Amino acid sequence: MIIKKIAYDGQSAAEVPALLEAAGIPWNKIESDTWKRSDDNPAVRFRIAHAGDRILLHFHVEEHEVLAVAAEDNGKVWEDSCCEFFLSPDRNQVYYNFECSCIGKLLLHGGHVDTDRSNAPEAAYKAVERWSSLGSEPFESRKGDFKWDLVEIIPAEALFLHAIDRFDGRKMTANFYKCGNHLEKYHFLSWAPIDLPAPNFHCPQFFATVEFE
Repeated sequence: MIIKKIAYDGQSAAEVPALLEAAGIPWNKIESDTWKRSDDNPAVRFRIAHAGDRILLHFHVEEHEVLAVAAEDNGKVWEDSCCEFFLSPDRNQVYYNFECSCIGKLLLHGGHVDTDRSNAPEAAYKAVERWSSLGSEPFESRKGDFKWDLVEIIPAEALFLHAIDRFDGRKMTANFYKCGNHLEKYHFLSWAPIDLPAPNFHCPQFFATVEFE
């Protein structure tokens, strides 16, 4: 996938959907369902661009249940309605997992897949601007027909184990996910397919190549 470079003038995360729409950034579906845990998967798509020193990421989700119990960053956001972006700058076993709930609570770790992975420093969490159409306050399970949007603005400094200041011209590997382990009909969906017997997103061998313009 080619990640296009676009002009960015400091717009807030809430303004990113309109910015990406105006720039003609295409949507990509998160629909690979290796483990088929649910017969009622959500419809999930994302679009992504960069502005040199930051990544602009927009998820759109349509699902029949939303959950947002984690009230703070570095919580169990994967148990809620959650969208995830995993990125390996060096295309190896060292990667970052940006896991963000439907109310914008973030879990950010980095490191090698086979070792204890480091929690991001507070400065990295603060550097990632987030916006959700569902707001930022926690809530218990809600059922119905929900359509929600999540935006993350990820600056290069959030890659806290690397000395990267710009994304221009770089080639990395990545995957994008949707999960919700405590939803009634829980699911594990990915953009790039995963060939493993049990659910596991921490598998950089199945990340796909992304190229930044």
